Amino acid sequence: MERAVDTCRPPSGPRATALADPQGRLVRYLRVSLTDRCNFRCTYCSPSELEPSDGLLTRAELRRLFQVFAALGVRRIRLTGGEPTLRKDVVEIAADAASTPGVEEVALTTNGHRLAELVEPLRGAGLSALNVSLDTLRPDRLAGVSGRGARLDQILAGIDAAAFRFRSLKVNAVVVRGLNEDELGALVMHAWDRGALPRFIEQMPFAGGAPVPLSEVRRLLREQGFDLEPDGWRGWGPARHMRARSGGREGLIGFIGAMTENFCDECNRARVAADGGFQACLGGEGRADLRALLRGGASDAALEEAIRGALSRKAPRHRMEQAGDGLVLLPMRGIGG
Repeated sequence: MERAVDTCRPPSGPRATALADPQGRLVRYLRVSLTDRCNFRCTYCSPSELEPSDGLLTRAELRRLFQVFAALGVRRIRLTGGEPTLRKDVVEIAADAASTPGVEEVALTTNGHRLAELVEPLRGAGLSALNVSLDTLRPDRLAGVSGRGARLDQILAGIDAAAFRFRSLKVNAVVVRGLNEDELGALVMHAWDRGALPRFIEQMPFAGGAPVPLSEVRRLLREQGFDLEPDGWRGWGPARHMRARSGGREGLIGFIGAMTENFCDECNRARVAADGGFQACLGGEGRADLRALLRGGASDAALEEAIRGALSRKAPRHRMEQAGDGLVLLPMRGIGG
């Protein structure tokens, strides 16, 4: 399975002055949480219901932020959550992002619950990249980790509907000790059969569950019959890839390890949370309240000043290993993953 290499072109246009943090890392990739709500209760994310008391950003507010960030060099927008497909206007928001001058790709991350019905509308809106969360192929295990609202048949139907329909389709599994270590090979084959890139994610300290280091994930894959060798393919995000072979099959597998295989040196991302807060780092504290500025009549220049101010406080690397010891992390679903 081969994929075209994603590119990060420099910003262009009269206003374009690239967003950069104090370490000189350029921000060209924006993750936007459309809602804190989720119909699943994944133990590694957040088991509670959280909706901003002052309301979510409206479609018009999101459209304006897309334009502001694109003018500052952002070239890729990912819609996430919570579960973004719970927004009734998710297709319209995707279309707004895709039609923003300067934006080269719009992606969406979903739990797959509504995906089967949304594949064609989202494609029509201009969505070209899709990530679907699939931690297990066993219904009993899915209920244990994601709650009774998670239906494996609906998730699998959504992935089947999306197969070969997007420029990029990725299937993400968070590896949780005692849950899915014995299914890694099956998850790889399931993704490959649908033209998707399987990716294994090291759990971060946002909620419950025991993490499995990526070194162990690779060992488990080898024990499950896969030959692995490094591969230099890179996308927009933090994943590192290996070329895998098993039973006459060959393809790529992605690995994302924020804790044991830190990728902060190459970070090109920032986030807008569901409450309108600009989050310079997933595991940091540099933040700006863009919702208050938007609703207070702020100019684009004022929004830019606030964004650059938060970015100026971005540290060289995250401090997630200090969670619970002086660092308070916002719930994963609120920041946009």
